Amino acid sequence: MAAVSLSVSTVKPLGDRVFVKVSAAEEKTAGGILLPDNAKEKPQVGEVVAVGPGKRDDKGARVEMEVNVGDKVLYSKYAGTDIKLGTDEYVLLSEKDILAVVN
Repeated sequence: MAAVSLSVSTVKPLGDRVFVKVSAAEEKTAGGILLPDNAKEKPQVGEVVAVGPGKRDDKGARVEMEVNVGDKVLYSKYAGTDIKLGTDEYVLLSEKDILAVVN
């Protein structure tokens, strides 16, 4: 079996999938208490780095994606597939799992 080398530029999502770079987890609480690694919550905010062409409707026409590359998004907590490329963490998820675009 041949080894596959993945990088952000080689990943192209299919259908209505979105490839998101996960933002860093909070290091301390609002009160200033430092959090150990096992107490940190999984971040739910990230930046879109690649989008698919969009899903097809009942007539076979493509439905345009609502998010674009560069958008900062809030997504469901347990959505998608976690992917680690180098030291960066990404999540590949369906557009329906995106809850909001954050400014």
